[in-house]
Amino acid sequence: MGTQADDKLQQKIIATQFGKGRQHDFKLFKSHHFPVKQDKQILVDSGYTGIQHYHANSKMPHKRRKLKPLTQEQKQENRQLTSDRVLSENINARVKRFKIIADRDRNRRKRFGLRFNLIAGIYNFELE
Repeated sequence: MGTQADDKLQQKIIATQFGKGRQHDFKLFKSHHFPVKQDKQILVDSGYTGIQHYHANSKMPHKRRKLKPLTQEQKQENRQLTSDRVLSENINARVKRFKIIADRDRNRRKRFGLRFNLIAGIYNFELE
């Protein structure tokens, strides 16, 4: 378990990427070749099926199939992964308070990245 200072470092928004219009996160990840070092572990949800082809060190929850239910071990691994991902989901919820990604943005698309990065800066500043 890390110290409080370590936890604050993990909560910072350090990189952002945007696409035109509505676009799934995984499609954006594939098209922009988001630079993630291979030694870093990525924790994703089940919408990122196939991410192992792009980043070998990624963890995704096990999926239940119609004729093949999950084992107790797989359920436990899914619970652990979910508890590890809570931190990033909480960051998403805090950024949505600013309404830039929660609602439709009706401003110029050209400045969306600038506005979002300013909000990320405000969020990071509030952590300190």
